[in-house]
Amino acid sequence: MTAFMTNLNNASESKREEFLAATEKKQLVLVETLAAEASGQQILVDYLQDYKTNSSEVFSKYGAVNAVAAKAYQSLYSLQTEATQAFLTDVFPTGIVPLKSDLDVDYLPLQKLLADQKFLEADKLNNLKLCELAGEASLARKWIYFTEVNGLPTTDLRTLNALWLAHSNGKFGYSVQRELWIAGGRDWVKLWSKILWKDGNVWTRYPGSFNWTLDAPRGHLPLTNQLRGVRAITSLLTHPAWE
Repeated sequence: MTAFMTNLNNASESKREEFLAATEKKQLVLVETLAAEASGQQILVDYLQDYKTNSSEVFSKYGAVNAVAAKAYQSLYSLQTEATQAFLTDVFPTGIVPLKSDLDVDYLPLQKLLADQKFLEADKLNNLKLCELAGEASLARKWIYFTEVNGLPTTDLRTLNALWLAHSNGKFGYSVQRELWIAGGRDWVKLWSKILWKDGNVWTRYPGSFNWTLDAPRGHLPLTNQLRGVRAITSLLTHPAWE
């Protein structure tokens, strides 16, 4: 082995040790740096392989999976290289989030849209999944009554929430909206302004005026229709899934 290769391997091992020893906050920053080069990508691959081997796939609070694993997965997925896609397909065939459902609802199409960062399409499908969970009447009308929300399974709501969290660096999801709502004294006007669903007295127009990228503010997505008032979103954000 040449001195150059030895130095390269030593540098790679040093990065690996730094990443594994870092705090979660530091690891989240390092993921972006590692994903930018081949040796770093291998470190993330090894990390995810170890995560898969040792993970019990048990939901944590609000259904969220490990934030570092989620970001590592999304970073590798976004590269769209043959090697990373082959690894992720083999080790995580349905994504980083366990797609659990008490009603056998298929969340794989939503997972794929979110992994592809197609947030507008994902938001539409998310709404349909809520309707599917609520029943045939809700599916037929394509929107959900607030009285149907409490009957939604906790497991499924946490799966939906975990998918949004995992593929947005923790930026989107019902638990994020709930956090912001409670922090603002459960004041809806404050929340609308905070997540840019309203600008002053003007509601944000759907779909063109919403931000369907990660440049959107925290809690911007997923959407909940406000044409029928705040009862549906109140029921969503006070659902037992978040207790």
